[in-house]
Amino acid sequence: MTDANVRIPEEAKDRLAAIAAAEGLSLRAYLARLAQTLLTPAERAERAEKARTALKEWNGYAPTPTQERDLDSELDRRLARVAGR
Repeated sequence: MTDANVRIPEEAKDRLAAIAAAEGLSLRAYLARLAQTLLTPAERAERAEKARTALKEWNGYAPTPTQERDLDSELDRRLARVAGR
């Protein structure tokens, strides 16, 4: 396994180290686990397409691209409201 150096602000490193320690992990182990659990944009798109296909097969739900954008906007609006933004 090779090491990599990543430059991030000291505050971000400290925060990540604290999160890792709270989970009983080193910062290195935490970042390795994090990298395994996050999806790339291509992986997210693939999962979204699979979900759309499954919903259409299951109950016929097939929103148009415009409906999807409207639903995304509404979700963003609601999340912003509860986050106090």
